[in-house]
Amino acid sequence: MKWQFEDKATQGKFIFSIGDASLKGEGLFNGKKEMVNTIVYNTGEEQKVIIDKITYSMPGNSVLPLVANQNFSFAEPENLVAWQFNRDFYCIADHDAEVGCVGFLFYGIQHPFFIPLSTKELDSISIIEMQCVEDMAIKDKMQGEMLRTLLKRLIINVTRIAKQQTECYRRFTDDRMDSIRKFNLLLEAHFRTQHEVQFYAQAMNKSPKTLTNLFGLCNYPSPSRLIQQRIILEVKRYLYFTDKSAKEVAENLGFTSTAHFSRFFKANTGVNFSEFKHPEALESRFLS
Repeated sequence: MKWQFEDKATQGKFIFSIGDASLKGEGLFNGKKEMVNTIVYNTGEEQKVIIDKITYSMPGNSVLPLVANQNFSFAEPENLVAWQFNRDFYCIADHDAEVGCVGFLFYGIQHPFFIPLSTKELDSISIIEMQCVEDMAIKDKMQGEMLRTLLKRLIINVTRIAKQQTECYRRFTDDRMDSIRKFNLLLEAHFRTQHEVQFYAQAMNKSPKTLTNLFGLCNYPSPSRLIQQRIILEVKRYLYFTDKSAKEVAENLGFTSTAHFSRFFKANTGVNFSEFKHPEALESRFLS
């Protein structure tokens, strides 16, 4: 079953589905440019999910948050419950004070972020699921606000559960962890043009050393490494889902020259851009 709510005045869109075989995400390189975030609840056994061409195992009775720029598909979508929403329906960045999820649940360091649920937590998610079914059937002027309230409740519940399962959130204050979330959000907004830790530290009124030490306390990769990883992730999306050349990708990601970009890519992946784009060339090199 699949239900959809649209607010014609704001272009807000909310989609709720149970066992929808067509559930998938096409990312932002599909020509549609639809910014739709997704929260998936696996009600069945462990199953495979492919995210940006990489296969993972999603545990049974777990939740997985996915963002608009991820390309994804599931082996058994008939066992999934999914909540999908665009920015116009509910902007998680603009309303972060309400839900506290940006830079952690969405656009966080850990991805994919599989969140296992206890029996009590399963009951809580199931209640929200049932309430969504009920409110999708009531077509009145309050429907959008009721669905938005249920979505916020879902996000808050999942965020709380995820924080309880994350060691750093048990060890450190919310203020300290909010600094890490803020960095992650800034990185998502600026990684195409800003490649140095200094920019992010200055935007947060911190020194690069203070920022690096904060990530070290949580055993997270350093800010500089996270910047590199985010750029490489985007490069791979260009390689997988577009026909752009090295020159075009370099320009889109703020590199001063194609040569600089090529050196960066080789240093972080171990192969040349052309070899990654045409894996048959890489395979023949190892076979020769």
